[in-house]
Amino acid sequence: MSEQMKAAGEGIVTAALLVIGDEILSGRTKDKNIGHVADHLTAIGIQMKEVRIVPDDEPEIVAALNALRAKYNYVFTTGGIGPTHDDITADAVAKAFGVPIDVDERALAPMKAYFEKRGVELTPARLRMARIPAGAELVENSVSIAPGFMIGNVIVMAGVPQIMHVMLDAATRYLKTGKKMLSAAIELHRPEGEIAGMFEEHQKRYPDVPMGSYPFYRDGKPGTQLVLRSTDAALLAKAEAELKAELTARGWL
Repeated sequence: MSEQMKAAGEGIVTAALLVIGDEILSGRTKDKNIGHVADHLTAIGIQMKEVRIVPDDEPEIVAALNALRAKYNYVFTTGGIGPTHDDITADAVAKAFGVPIDVDERALAPMKAYFEKRGVELTPARLRMARIPAGAELVENSVSIAPGFMIGNVIVMAGVPQIMHVMLDAATRYLKTGKKMLSAAIELHRPEGEIAGMFEEHQKRYPDVPMGSYPFYRDGKPGTQLVLRSTDAALLAKAEAELKAELTARGWL
């Protein structure tokens, strides 16, 4: 049974994010999209399971895209759909799906009107942003009009955060969502190493409730935040209550 089928049977919808761009890998551009996508998907009931970053290289994009779209319910991509020569994401997606790509009248018409209204020439470079793989649905861009698109289970979006945000909102109506991931957090004024053994035993008692510990320093003193997650509200509440009881019994809470 595939991971997609197994997840669907459990009411879980999964996704991956493919970040595309040499500028991300070089450090020239600092990614601001991963956290936003993760927050948005969590809020609507889609679990982001993986993030990959690849350069502006067609074989790399195609290979990563094909691997991810076979593994998860959805794959979101950011970057590489602008007007310059190194914006090759749309072509790579078309190649991954084995479909042709050309200027799409659905994208071209509003772009023409948008540029004419502003007295801007629709150059061959700008025209590149109207090229859409055959069979794709357009994803609206209310900021700068040039659209993203969705083909199969892949949603292709811009890398500019402001534009990516509106594309992600627009794409949401196409998405199937599942059980929402719930979480509970407990803060302790104890170092992580001190509570690690007890926390590990608690995780063993609740293998279906993912747990994590996150150390912090406040006013020069160490502390640890314990986070429990589950799509099952009753199970999460039980695991949280039992953990709090044990922490209280040890005088840690």
